[in-house]
Amino acid sequence: MNANTASQQLRDENARYAGTGGVSAGNTHLGFRPAFRDRLTARVYPSCFADGRAAPFHLVDGLPPEVVEGRDAAGHVTRIKASLESGFLRMGRFFTRAEAIALIGAAH
Repeated sequence: MNANTASQQLRDENARYAGTGGVSAGNTHLGFRPAFRDRLTARVYPSCFADGRAAPFHLVDGLPPEVVEGRDAAGHVTRIKASLESGFLRMGRFFTRAEAIALIGAAH
């Protein structure tokens, strides 16, 4: 997957889930942390900046080499595995955006 495509997909998801628990702004106060899951391996990758610091939103530049398929000369991610999906980690469990919304709705 092209990083521009991944970035656009994240923007589209954020627009679709705006104002809900399906975006970081709507769920971090409840212990959710942005992350990615590889649908093929079930491995989960917390969202990080390129230097390894936790990112408060979904960011592809901090993904590990095993899911990055290309980088530019400056080290920025240009392609990631198509099998990655964005979601959230909470208490060691991965939640899709829809699952996060459902859990938050059930808690209120």
